[in-house]
Formats: sequence, C-alpha cells, structure tokens
Amino acid sequence: MRGQTTFARWWQSPAGTTAAVILLAIALVLSLILAVSFGTTRLPVGQVYTIIRQELFHLLTGTPLPADSAAGTAVHDVVWLIRLPRLVLAAAVGTCLSLCGVAMQAIVKNPLADPYILGVSSGANLGVTLAVLLGVGTALGGNYVGLMAFAGALGISFAVVALANVGGRASSVKLLLAGSALSAVCGAGTQFLLYLRNADRAAGEILRWTMGSLAAANWPNNGLMLGVAVLGTVFFLTQCRTINLMLLGDETAVTLGTDLHRYRIAYLIVSSLMVGFAVYSAGAIGFVGLVVPHVVRLLFGTDHRRLVPLCALSGAVFLVWADVLCRTILPGNEIPIGILTSLLGAPVFLYLMVRRKYGFGGGDA
Repeated sequence: MRGQTTFARWWQSPAGTTAAVILLAIALVLSLILAVSFGTTRLPVGQVYTIIRQELFHLLTGTPLPADSAAGTAVHDVVWLIRLPRLVLAAAVGTCLSLCGVAMQAIVKNPLADPYILGVSSGANLGVTLAVLLGVGTALGGNYVGLMAFAGALGISFAVVALANVGGRASSVKLLLAGSALSAVCGAGTQFLLYLRNADRAAGEILRWTMGSLAAANWPNNGLMLGVAVLGTVFFLTQCRTINLMLLGDETAVTLGTDLHRYRIAYLIVSSLMVGFAVYSAGAIGFVGLVVPHVVRLLFGTDHRRLVPLCALSGAVFLVWADVLCRTILPGNEIPIGILTSLLGAPVFLYLMVRRKYGFGGGDA
C-alpha cells in the first residue's frame, strides 16, 4: 500500500503530470496512424504511415509528391480524404468537449455538469429543426443546417447569460437555473415544430443530427475545428488558477483578490463557442465532457493545471477510438458516435457514482 501511495503521489506531482502529458501526446499521434487502418477494409499500417508521411511532407515543403506515390489511388483517397479527416475531427471535437466539461463543472460548481448543461444542445437542436422544417438560414449556403445549429447553440448561451444577470449578478446557481429553463423552452419549441409539421422524414434527419456523426469531415472544416481546439486549450491553460478559485466559492475568491463574475461569464462564452463549433462539425455527442474530466480528476487530482492539458489529450484519444468502434462493431454499418459515447460513458459514470467518486477530486459530491 505504501508503494502504491508513493506512486500515486508521484503521478500527481509536476513530474508525473509532465510524463502523463507526453505519454498521452504520443498515444494521440499513434492512435491517429493506427486508427486509419481500421474500417470496412483493413489497411496495412505501413502503407497508411507512408501515405500520411508523403502528404505531410508535401504540405510542409511544397515539393511534389514522389513519382511512386499512391496519390489518386483508392487506398490513398480512403486514407487521406475519408478516414484521416474524420479522425482528426474526432480528436478536435473530443478536445473541445472535454475542456468545456472541465470549465462547466467549475462554473456551476456541479460535478454532474457537462458541456450541454446550460442548454447548448437544446439550442442547437432548435436551430437544426428551424433549418430542416422551415428552411431558416438557406441563404447561408449549402451547409446552412450546421450553421443554424451553431447559431442556436451560441444564441441560447448568450440568452442564459442575459437571463442569469437579471435582478443581480449571475451566480453558478442562477446560470444553472437559467440554462435549465431555456433548455426546456428550446426542447418544447423543437417538439412543437415537429408536431405541427408532422414531417417524418425531416424528423429522421433531425434525429440523425442529434445523435452525432463524423462522416461529413473534410480538411477545410477540420482546419477551423483544429484552430478552435488549439486556441481553446491555450486559453484555458492560462486560466487554471482562476478555475481553481471557482471551486472555493465567490467569497473566498474575493478575499484573495479575484472577482469571479466576469471570469465566469467569459468562460461560459468561450465554452459555448467551442461547443457550438463542435455541434456544427459533428452534431451533439454526449458524455465525453462529463466522463473524461471525472476519470482524469480521479487519477490526477483536482488541480486544473493538470486537468486542463490531460483532459484535452484524453478527450481526443477517447473520441478517436470511439470513431473506430463506430465503424467496425457492425460490419457494413456505422453506429452514430453519440450513441456509442453514451453506451460507453453512462456505465462509467454510474460506476463512479456507485464508488462515490463523482465529486471534485474524487470525494463525495
């Protein structure tokens, strides 16, 4: 027991955290390469690595692809244009959802919080419903459904902030109540439109959107999502001290010279932007931002200087392999990734609750 305690203490030390970050970064790179080989048709890892290496060298240096390159062949297109883009998107979305889960849990001081707790997913669903059933946003172009989902997610977030500030400054409790109320309103609006139009085919399209999918991934959109993930990670890395203070409460923070009100609003807006882009790119994917922070917190402690980088990498690795399972569990069929993450995440979360490890830092909630 003493040896385990010593190892646990080292694992939660700066040196242990650095080692864990390095290992997870290596695991992410290897996961992206290995995961490309899985699918309806298995591809040799060596061939996958060669295609990726040649394309990256071509992009970085501008030199033409080798004469013996597989560019343009079926295998090349499967690797570079289909599988790798969706895996990179999975990594970016996993990073955003995990980071937003950490932020939301601190904002509302509730270990049960996830990126969608303040009504973001309900707002996105309402945006999709308006686009599909009423054609709202068609002027935005061919991807108007995704843009309406983003607008709905962002709009509900700003509405939550505005409502929580009515009658005084927003607190974690007021944000939670405002989010629950507006989420119910958006849900009712979505159901009313479906009932009013009685459009079974449109309902199926809306349902598929709410279940999440990485199938529409492409490099141009991936560049945007990667930028959001990287900037969001850098932002929250600079805010670890303030996020730690949020767990102590507003009164304690004020005595330490920090007013949490403006930080709470800023974090909510940044998180909403990140979740909005994630919904725009891949639909609603649940449980990633709920379970990943819990598991990381259980292993590494409550200090957000450790949680933020570790959650970002863990969420990316988790969603990469979740996508692999989606494509391989049922041969010839693809399971919506939102269904799979719920099937994987719900039992883990229930286990943490039964073990009474669902509070901040592994204590009781």
